[in-house]
Amino acid sequence: MGNGAAGRVFLLALVVLLAQQMAPASADKKPCVIFFLDFPANPSALLATITNDFRILYDFSVIRGLALQIDDGVLTLLEKLPGVLKVIPGRLLQLRTTHSWEFLGLAENGKEARAWSSANFGEGTIIGNIDTGVWPQSPSFQDDGFGVPSGWRGICDKGCDPTFQCNNKLIGARFFSEGIQAELWLSSLVGGDGGGDQGNNKMPSKEDLSSPRDYQGHGAHTLSTAGGSRARGAGVFGHGEGAASGGAPRARVAAYKACYAAAGCSDLDVLAAVLAAVADGVHVLSLSLGPEVAGDYLSDPIAIGAFYAVQRGVAVVCAGGNSGPRPGTVTNVAPWMFTVGASTMDRDFPAYVSFGDSLAIEGQSLGASTLPLGQEYPMISGENANAANQPTSNSSLCLAGSLDPAKVAGKIVVCVRGVNGRIEKGLVVKQAGGVGMVLCNDDASEDSVLADPHLVAAAHCSYSQCAKLFNYLHSTNNPLGYINATDASFGVKPAPAMADFSSRGPNVITPQILKPDITAPGVSVIAAYSGAVSPTELPFDGRRVAYNIMSGTSMACPHVSGVVALLKAKYPSWSPAMIKSAIMTTATTVANDGNPIQDETGAEATPFSYGSGHVNPVAAMDPGLVYDTTLADYANFLCSLKPTRNPVQDVQGNLPVGLPISLPANLSDLLLLPLFDAAGEPCACSRSSKGPYGRPEDLNYPSIAVPCLSGSGGSTTVRRRLKNVGDGPGKYRVTVTEPAGVKVTVVPGELDFRVGEEKEFAVTLDVADAAAAAGEYVFGSIVWSDANGSDDVDAYGRPGANGAHAHRVRSPIVVKTKCG
Repeated sequence: MGNGAAGRVFLLALVVLLAQQMAPASADKKPCVIFFLDFPANPSALLATITNDFRILYDFSVIRGLALQIDDGVLTLLEKLPGVLKVIPGRLLQLRTTHSWEFLGLAENGKEARAWSSANFGEGTIIGNIDTGVWPQSPSFQDDGFGVPSGWRGICDKGCDPTFQCNNKLIGARFFSEGIQAELWLSSLVGGDGGGDQGNNKMPSKEDLSSPRDYQGHGAHTLSTAGGSRARGAGVFGHGEGAASGGAPRARVAAYKACYAAAGCSDLDVLAAVLAAVADGVHVLSLSLGPEVAGDYLSDPIAIGAFYAVQRGVAVVCAGGNSGPRPGTVTNVAPWMFTVGASTMDRDFPAYVSFGDSLAIEGQSLGASTLPLGQEYPMISGENANAANQPTSNSSLCLAGSLDPAKVAGKIVVCVRGVNGRIEKGLVVKQAGGVGMVLCNDDASEDSVLADPHLVAAAHCSYSQCAKLFNYLHSTNNPLGYINATDASFGVKPAPAMADFSSRGPNVITPQILKPDITAPGVSVIAAYSGAVSPTELPFDGRRVAYNIMSGTSMACPHVSGVVALLKAKYPSWSPAMIKSAIMTTATTVANDGNPIQDETGAEATPFSYGSGHVNPVAAMDPGLVYDTTLADYANFLCSLKPTRNPVQDVQGNLPVGLPISLPANLSDLLLLPLFDAAGEPCACSRSSKGPYGRPEDLNYPSIAVPCLSGSGGSTTVRRRLKNVGDGPGKYRVTVTEPAGVKVTVVPGELDFRVGEEKEFAVTLDVADAAAAAGEYVFGSIVWSDANGSDDVDAYGRPGANGAHAHRVRSPIVVKTKCG
């Protein structure tokens, strides 16, 4: 399962399974991955020197690694075997449209813009999606006369599903489940096949584990968003009807299944999928998944696999996480990953709640209206609808069994968000005889609302809007009202705005690298879905849909993956770093009302929310200049992360990387060998005048972050290189927006490029006003722009109708003047 031949350069990421009749692994066996200085000729013989009780899950010899299921008690012994560099325990990861491409400027009034066609809609590129699989029958994956691109070496592994079919659009499919089965082995022992629970994780069915078919919907949704073909008639229960399309609709797509419904994803399965996708010949990898908490790069199998992909020319795009708006929650933060946050677009699905004497509030819904429309129904708060022996704290949340049918029958119930699912609350109301539900945010959820396919007439309303409704309910003995859920509304302002759930910076592993990198549409996105599961993913929902609406950084990630595929099609020789730079430096920080992008509170958002800004694919097609981060740049970056015994950042800004202190003095060089190996030539750390290996903030990255300015006497200088990728020579001048209390000097202030030329510049930051900087993060930017051409752009900074515009190459600056 999930295995196949690899190319000569791209070694196999094989699934090496022991015989199925092998004795069951004991419940205390844990999955892990071992990295070697040199991959042993006989790994089993080496392991047998400490134990014979192990199971090989995957052969990662292409990166000098091996995935095992082995007794937890011998992990420390593994680290002492000859040639072993690192032992990393396995862990579970979590999964983190019809209109979005118009919002992003690639289409207008149903017609494709010139920028989209200039990239031939992604023709010739291959997008690999590591997720829950794919639903091949979806119109988004139908073969419309495509051919298989040259260089494709993948397969269509149907597994146990004879009905699964690939074609010249969906050109490949694989599945990887050894890691998740090892993670959940105990639950299978307890509950039998598919029945055991371990925490919140449930062993998937045999059918799910044994084919690339999507039994959850997440994989079909994300893959179609990135590269689905144009499909007419997409919508959800009559809402948002239109033509669905991926960002690169003529790209070919391949599904790599490594995630399983409620169980999540094993990082070992994901790593196996990454290596297989690279061997197969994909150009872009899209990963709408990640850990709950960011991990250091040398202990994160996904970061290691992503680097291997990037150095082979494969761009890796990842979701930043859904743990916002708390600071420091962004994950997938390695600088070679393209990390995406989530924001809104200018479409929503309004649902109005009318009550009292011409009072009304607005929310969101994909549910129905109360019928007949305009007929008033009695209203009751969940707090007042509690069943016998049920506390009002339960009934206010509309928890299962908390409502009294005698109080609820024929009424609209007002429920408060929290604890159980939003759609589940509607089911509780429906089962108690209610005709509708108003779902109200609590004060912690503020004004962020979502459109859901509710099972009852419903509207999800903000905390501030619901305050009016609760005032009304408390002011009368006979409250009446009705719900009117309308179709999609377009041109909503301001948009984009940051989603409250989108994880925020700073980067807690290396704050010298700003994360997330970019934001993209991730709220109420309509895309393909699985026919095996309901739109709510709830077992009591018998409905099935071809397209569904979903929200999350999982939905934002494939938007960027689609744009990456377009750029790869237009500029096939560009490195992943050049493509990433083109997208980051052309991003916009302005919403469609002409004001700065807002966060979930209505305040001005910062780069910790959106990185470089909101993706602007039209401008990215012609960036003018790019930052090209090389293999040597990445190697020196990792070498600069010196190990420390202190679990928090020390005063020099060095960060811990979770490495054994007892390793030899040439620690960094040794650890880089399995990671940085281009065409068989390992990279070594180079030394510079700034220190043994330079500093993390000197990585040639499209953004600038200095988290410890005062630690170097209130002044520091970072260096960057820009390459001219325009059609001709160009002269660029810099404009600086200084962070509060910080003076920024760029030398030289003018760069004169020949075609293809690369030049270096320095950015010096000095504390000019300590009181203004206040010891907290402050934000600014530098913008390089050429002196020629008209500046014909629209409100988003996209080129105007004639396509002429001055290039604007923008890098955000993030500075903290207080260390620690």
